[in-house]
Amino acid sequence: MTGRRIASIWFPRFAIQRWARANGDAARAGPVALVSEGAHGILIDAVNAQARDGGARPGQRLADARAALPVLAVWPSDKPGDSAALERLCHWSERWCPFVAIDGGDGLLLDITGAAHLFGGEARLAVEMRVRFRRMGLTARIAIAPTVGAAWALARYASTSPFGLSLSKSCPSGASTPKERARLRQAQSQRSEASTPNTICPPEALAATLGPLPVSALRLDDDTVLLLGRLGLKTIAALAEIPALGLARRFARADGPWADPPLRLAQAFGRTEEPVNPAIRAPVPRVVRRVVEPVLHVPILEPLVVEMAEALCRQLAERHAGARHLGFQAFRVDGDVQALEARTSQAMRDPRHMVRLFAERFETLDAGFGFDAFALTALWHEPLDPAQTGLIEAEHDATSLARLIDRLSVRLGAGNVCVPLFLESHLPERALQWRPALAHEAGGEAPAPLTPERPIRLFDRPEPIGVTYATPEGEPRRFQWRRKLHRIVKVEGPERIAPEWWRERSTTRLRDYYRVEDEDGARFWIYRNGLIDDGRGGAPDWYLHGLFA
Repeated sequence: MTGRRIASIWFPRFAIQRWARANGDAARAGPVALVSEGAHGILIDAVNAQARDGGARPGQRLADARAALPVLAVWPSDKPGDSAALERLCHWSERWCPFVAIDGGDGLLLDITGAAHLFGGEARLAVEMRVRFRRMGLTARIAIAPTVGAAWALARYASTSPFGLSLSKSCPSGASTPKERARLRQAQSQRSEASTPNTICPPEALAATLGPLPVSALRLDDDTVLLLGRLGLKTIAALAEIPALGLARRFARADGPWADPPLRLAQAFGRTEEPVNPAIRAPVPRVVRRVVEPVLHVPILEPLVVEMAEALCRQLAERHAGARHLGFQAFRVDGDVQALEARTSQAMRDPRHMVRLFAERFETLDAGFGFDAFALTALWHEPLDPAQTGLIEAEHDATSLARLIDRLSVRLGAGNVCVPLFLESHLPERALQWRPALAHEAGGEAPAPLTPERPIRLFDRPEPIGVTYATPEGEPRRFQWRRKLHRIVKVEGPERIAPEWWRERSTTRLRDYYRVEDEDGARFWIYRNGLIDDGRGGAPDWYLHGLFA
């Protein structure tokens, strides 16, 4: 056995606690279950404390749980989100050691060999881990052992005293019915989980610590555990007493390690090494160049940046990615760092375009006593597959527009270059919003078609006008806007637009829009707000909302 020390961190309620953190009010409303579609119906993946007290449990059919707990609230599971959150938590845990791996979908493995003394020993390190996870709203069970298998088993199956285990399943006193006994057992297990210290197993106590655990703690599948139970081998100690040759003969055709008790037993006791692949974060695409003599004249930087951009684009091409946020750093000999940043409206890996984004801003760099090193980094990149724009290598229109937006944003400021964002609403002022072009997602909402019924220029806010008409429900004859009287010679309409009842108050009035033309040929888009005796106010008022060409 080697001198390795492995820490296993198990989050028994990771999915439901992550959901509760994002849905605070709903999580406190009552029993909740997260469900997903299974082969034989909808299955429960996770439950909160109230649902667990009511009899619901993970792996149960939703119909069976609802029969016992009709008030059970159901939410869909977010398994991709849980996996992404666990991956972020894995990289965050690198604060304790450089070797961190994801263990299944609800745990982490840390190789803390030689690192525990930096935190005051293994006991203090385990306490710090547990406290930090509790602040995140996560329940964590932590075990430290010489092997991966032992740490995994102790984190999930141990109810520990310092070096021994207390796995008593005796019925609590004072319970007269099976339902009461089950409820008391559950409450007792919850209290023990809240007060159970972290499990730390020294190498010399490994056999004594693992012995009382059930054989399922060896990471075996259900069929293998059932077979071992029929043979009378229910604990690790009982399984360890069987000669290895006899076990090997019985499980010679094991389909994978989860069905191979001899292998799992050897891994748990350290007789066989168990490889674990750490979660390694891909390095950020970055190119660094150093120069022999300090660079004092900023204009000569462009050839160097061209070479750096080409190298960066090769790194991005290997990842099938394109840059959306670039950073350029120039390191001075006196230790000062001059930095420039540029964002793009869509993913790209064109070195010439990268250079253009920075070339106009090189004059803002203060060379001081000279630059001796430079770095170009893709601070944010997105997937980008190679695409052929044409047989003659002509640029595509969308690409040309994106590059124009990038250069204008560099010159004028990112907040001054905007694109229209079309929303689902039949009210004109709500159907269109403006968003900074660099924040717009490529391939997002398609532009709304321009129709003759809608004006080219739409006011952000309709402007009130005074209208003369023959009858209150009739067509307008003339109107006054900005102290000028317009006599109407042509009218089209009305086009009635009802209020959005699901977001408006009940007193909101409907609109009748008219396309009108005055005697000078100018065309306007006006509307009457409300009808006579509609019960939502007094007389209708009129507004000018847009201008046609």
